[in-house]
Amino acid sequence: MTNNPAISTDQLTKEYGETTAVADLDLEVATGTVYGFLGPNGAGKTTTIRMLTSLTRPTSGTGRIVGEPITERETAIRHVGYLPESPPIYDELTAREQLEYHGGLRDMDAADIEQRTGELLDRFDLADDADSRISTYSKGMRQKTGLIQALLHDPDVLILDEPTSGLDPRAARTVRETITELAADDATVFLSTHILPVVEELATEVGILYEGQMVAEGPPETLKDRMETGGESTLEDVFFEVTTETARTEG
Repeated sequence: MTNNPAISTDQLTKEYGETTAVADLDLEVATGTVYGFLGPNGAGKTTTIRMLTSLTRPTSGTGRIVGEPITERETAIRHVGYLPESPPIYDELTAREQLEYHGGLRDMDAADIEQRTGELLDRFDLADDADSRISTYSKGMRQKTGLIQALLHDPDVLILDEPTSGLDPRAARTVRETITELAADDATVFLSTHILPVVEELATEVGILYEGQMVAEGPPETLKDRMETGGESTLEDVFFEVTTETARTEG
């Protein structure tokens, strides 16, 4: 692990023709941080994540993952575990085969793949089904497979898009516990979800994106203290007020 911020961007921008999906985004996410990345549908969250994971090249601006430029895909993604909303897994494989294949792509040693696979299958209660084809899996089981795949190579930075989608309460709790443990071990988690209580519980820093621009950022408690509700506010209150006020101002 380096002393650089785990994730940093400077004026990161992505345009599609005349449409600006992300505009002049500045991020600095410290090592060991759980960063909650929020915004309504169409705000630019997925585009940002795709740029951070080197799947989409920015139109302008720069970004780094653990000091590596995001435009240098092979070096940057060594540090990243990524769970998109629809995990990239092959239906014709078993979960164990999928994980062995993914570990090979990550240049992991066969013994390390076997050990990590066993540990994570047990942790996410998937060991009994690890040798069944993924085509037979429920949505929750597929999500678990995608999570294990993202965690397999013990990444420095874990980027999660709706990680608890389709999971039962027990599995969702395991995800939350895993995120907390990773941050305690100096890994960094970049968490995008619409389940705001999860962010409120886990995040040490929150950024709210609206129409491609960062409209609020800070620790959850600091953001909540800005609210004047006359009572205890929640992150959901902050999200609603910030996005509503931004829309009203721009309108």
